[in-house]
Amino acid sequence: MQSVHYLLWPGVCDCCGEPVEEEEGGLCRPCWQGLLESTAGDYCPTCGRDASRYGLVEERCGQCQGLTLEVDGIARAGVYGPTLRELILAMKFRDRPELARRLCPLLDAALQAAEFAGRIEFFVPVPLHWRRRLMRGFNQSHLLCKGLRSHAAPVNTDLVRIRYTERQWNLTPAGRKRNVKGAFAVRRGHDFSGKTVCLVDDITTSGATLSECARTLKEVGAARVYALVAAVAMQDLA
Repeated sequence: MQSVHYLLWPGVCDCCGEPVEEEEGGLCRPCWQGLLESTAGDYCPTCGRDASRYGLVEERCGQCQGLTLEVDGIARAGVYGPTLRELILAMKFRDRPELARRLCPLLDAALQAAEFAGRIEFFVPVPLHWRRRLMRGFNQSHLLCKGLRSHAAPVNTDLVRIRYTERQWNLTPAGRKRNVKGAFAVRRGHDFSGKTVCLVDDITTSGATLSECARTLKEVGAARVYALVAAVAMQDLA
């Protein structure tokens, strides 16, 4: 029997807005299918791109062999595909921060499967510049951090963005690196020395932002820096 709430206020899909029944859990069947497609499949634990586990050499896929990477490993909920993409975009750009609750269980599952999960001492959200946060009203990465349930490590917000940067999506890989170079710093008085840290973000594309954040944390003594992301975009981007 439907609850009184659903009789008075029929539910709609969190992703596409189509009517849903209470037992469907907030998404319509096509959107659930799209979410399953986005979150299925093996990936490289070093760069996060799609890769068969049988094609890895020393935990690296063919695209990241020989590269020097600042992030020591990555766990992802899925790829930037159907449903997952729409949920992230709605959360960030359509003023729907409550959708973080839909993404956090996916991040929890990805973290539980990561080999580094038990070593994390701090979760660190990738920071927004204060101007962008003021315009949006929240930092989506911080919401995702706070919603994690599978690990007891605290959320640390001492990594800050000190320079306002262009949005990354229209830039080349080289342009992305230049755009975020020197854009982050650690607040005075916080000691990351010897710590194992996990950065949390909604999307990574080239990995430039995660790499610059990791480099900044390691410069102040962090021993290892991993990453947990909701989605990896543009699989073929070098």
